[in-house]
Order: sequence, then structure tokens, then C-alpha cells
Amino acid sequence: MSQQVRLRFAPSPTGALHIGGVRTALYNYLFAKKMGGTFILRIEDTDRKRFVAEAEDYINEALAWLGLTPDEGVVEGGEYGPYRQSDRKAIYAKYAQQLLDSGYAYYAFDTAEELDAIRKEEPNFKYGAESRMKLRNSLTLSQEEVDQLVASGDYVVRILLPAEEEIVFEDMIRGVVRYNSRDMDDKVLYKGSEQMPTYHLANIVDDYLMKISHVVRGEEWLPSTPLHVMLYRYLGWEESRPAFAHLPLILKPKGNGKLSKRDAAKFEMPVFPLDFEQEGQEKIKGFREWGFAPAPVLNFLALLGWHPEGDREMFSLEELVEAFDIEKVSKSGARFDFEKARWFSQQYLIATENKVLAEELQRILSSQGKDYSLAYLEAVAGMLKERVYFLSEMPVVGQYFFAAPNYEETLANEAKNLKKKVLKKWTAERAELFAQLPELLTASDAAGIKTAITSFMEANSLGFGDLLPFLRFALSGTMKGPDVFEMAALLGAEENKNRIQAFMAFCDAQ
Repeated sequence: MSQQVRLRFAPSPTGALHIGGVRTALYNYLFAKKMGGTFILRIEDTDRKRFVAEAEDYINEALAWLGLTPDEGVVEGGEYGPYRQSDRKAIYAKYAQQLLDSGYAYYAFDTAEELDAIRKEEPNFKYGAESRMKLRNSLTLSQEEVDQLVASGDYVVRILLPAEEEIVFEDMIRGVVRYNSRDMDDKVLYKGSEQMPTYHLANIVDDYLMKISHVVRGEEWLPSTPLHVMLYRYLGWEESRPAFAHLPLILKPKGNGKLSKRDAAKFEMPVFPLDFEQEGQEKIKGFREWGFAPAPVLNFLALLGWHPEGDREMFSLEELVEAFDIEKVSKSGARFDFEKARWFSQQYLIATENKVLAEELQRILSSQGKDYSLAYLEAVAGMLKERVYFLSEMPVVGQYFFAAPNYEETLANEAKNLKKKVLKKWTAERAELFAQLPELLTASDAAGIKTAITSFMEANSLGFGDLLPFLRFALSGTMKGPDVFEMAALLGAEENKNRIQAFMAFCDAQ
């Protein structure tokens, strides 16, 4: 194995990058950076039937948004390129031929229809030691027939696995793993009709030529690893074989099966980093468009299967690099808890300086044609950030900071609650007291307003419940929200007066 630590994230551009793939990219990045190594992005586009043209750009954009910048890749370049497998097409035939020449592979000419017919008769059919001598391949046909069929280009190259051999390898997460070759297929390595390798050959050749030291990938690739181990041996690269680590699955929110894109609609949550819309299919909303910032997404994903020392949960990307240990990744699947993801988003909002939130909030409101000062929005952010999960929710949750309340609309939506808590208790005496409030809401700070209101209530033998719920509703049109005195101080005397008068007119009209 190479002394230099080099890890690659190697997605296939067959659609949107699943959040499980993002976690794989993150763990590769964390491991590489922790070890002072190189993080590589390689696009594995050998599956041309499932290829989606816009998927590669999506992958690059998602990694850029998250801050997982590759050191080498299609965009970044590097001395081991090209980093897109379709651009490396000429490389793979040489190694397929090497396997053929050394007797570790053979040509096969069976059609898809022929193999499908066999599988119907033999449900557990494997193209391997027990069946290959009964099929149409270079092991059973004459040299003349083989030459003619190869010349036509209508062939595949299959690996020649031993009839029965225990294949053993070490996994950094799972320990010693054992497979027997009798349970394996002679997998296709190269397709003559397309002049393209399959995933298995291209993956091994590229990892070797790019000097990959560690392969960190999803659990679904574990059954393919013994085949890859054999390819390293057959190609004479056993000494350069990378270390393997197979990550646990990300499970559905209820823990019953692997998280899929269908779960986005079923559980009303994102499963992709960014919005993705494929022609003829419905758009699926991504984490970014839900309102997440990159940092909480990375923090949430890092803890889906990895357990750092102690009970700490909040990490920056730099702190994740420092703390990450691949051997502390769990073998068992990790349940995708979207409420926990939302919690992370909220915690990051709370920890972010109000000034920073105000700048982003100003951009959001500006796009809606609304203009507010940073000082005003800084105060709004401070009052709302513990009441929302996403910054994008602030203009909705705190709409009363940007427009006077619509009491009629609230009555239509919450008639029972409003009548019970406000209108039923609205009397001529309360209206007389309430009419005096504007002159008490003129101080520029919350403390001054609180002092004035408290003195007024004491003078009139009132409790907080006798007045403040009405004041809150008058100013905000809702029965919940931030401190009412802070709200009044920010809105200012003139706006407070206008809202109180509008509220009184509304109550009198009911």
C-alpha cells in the first residue's frame, strides 16, 4: 500500500447525489484531512444506460456548497487524471487483455436473452465454476469460433474465479471478512460492444493508477470486495491493494430499511443535498432549499454512524477533521432522524452572531422587495433565532416585524382560540385601560417600556395576565413570540400606537 494517504469519492452520475453518498464523501474527506492526505473526486460513468447528463454538475455543486472541496478531480485537475472514467476509456482494454493473456479472464458470448432463459429455469443460477463449461465462451468454443466472435465485437470479458477458495480481507470497520469463491459469479469486467469496462475493472485500475491508499465506501459494496481482492491479485498489484472500510447503511426514520428518495415525500424531508429535477420527474427538494446551512448538515451526517469520544455533538468541519476516527464508525445502520437534523440547524442559528444572520436575512428580504436596516434585522434575528429551525423561516414566523398584523386573518384561522383568550375578555373597562398604552410604549429600550407598563399595572391593580396577552396580540397578531417589551421597543412608538388603535377597532367591531 502507498505510504501517501489518498482517498477518493467516486460517485456514478446516474441521478441526484443521495445523502448517503454525501456522508461517504464527508468520511473520505475527514479521513484524508486527518491524515494529512489527499481527497479526490472521481466520476465513475461507465454505466451509460443509467447516465444522467446533469448529474455530474450536481455532484460538483453539492460538494462545493458543503465545503468538501476535492484536492484533485474533474474540475480541479491533478497529475493522476483524467478523473472521469469515460475520458479514460483507452486505459482499460489493456488490463482486460492482460487478464485474458494470463488466463485469469475469458471471453463470453452468451446473449442476454440466453442468460435470462437460464435464470428462469435456475433461479439461483451463477455464471461460474459450476456452469461456465456448459455455456458459450472461450473455454468451451474452438479458437476459430472465438476469433470470429471477438472480431464481431459482440462479447464480454469475465473474470475466471477459482472453483472453491476462501477469500479473506481486513475491513477497518468490520474486522476480518471471509467469502468463498463458490458463492461468487464470474463477473463481467469489459464489454466489447461498448469498448467500455464495467465498474469492477475500472474501479480497480483507477484506484491502482491513482495510488489510492484507502477505499471508504458504502456497505452495499462489501459483497463486491472479494472480487476486487482477486483482481488485485490477478493483475499483480496485491502489494498495492488499499485498505477497505465499508460504512453502515443510513436507515429510514423508523429504522426499517435503507433510506431512499421515495422517503422524501413519505416523511416530508430532504434526502438530497440540493434540489434535483430530472426531465419527466417531479422535483425533489434538497437540504439547501429546505433552509439548511452547510455546517449543520455536515455535523448531522458525521454523527450518522460515527461516535466521537464523550457526549459532544456540535462540531465545525475543522473540529470534525480533528476528532474523526474511522475505527469508531459503527457496523450497524444509522437511523435518519430528520428532527435531529432540524435541531442541529437551530443550534447553529443560535450560535451564530446576530450580525451575520442579519446580513443573510437582509438578502432574503431584499429578494422579496423589502428593505430593512442591518441594525433592525440584527435585533429581529436575536429575538427569533431560538424560535425557528431555519433562517428562511424568520420572515414568516416573525412576519409582524415586517408588516402590521391582519387580525381578521387570524380570526379566520384561529377563531376558537382568539375568541376564548382575547375577544371574550374584551370589555369597555379593558378598552379604556388599553387606550392609555401608546403613551407608555415610547421608551427606546425594553427595560424602559417594562418599567412604564409595570407601574401602570400596579396603579390599576392589574396582573400581567390582565394586560400583556392583549398587548402581545395587538403588536404581533399572535399569542406567542419573543419578549413583548423587546418587541415594542424595536417597533417604535409610532408603530406601537398604530397597531394598538387598529387592534381596538377590530375588537370593538366584533
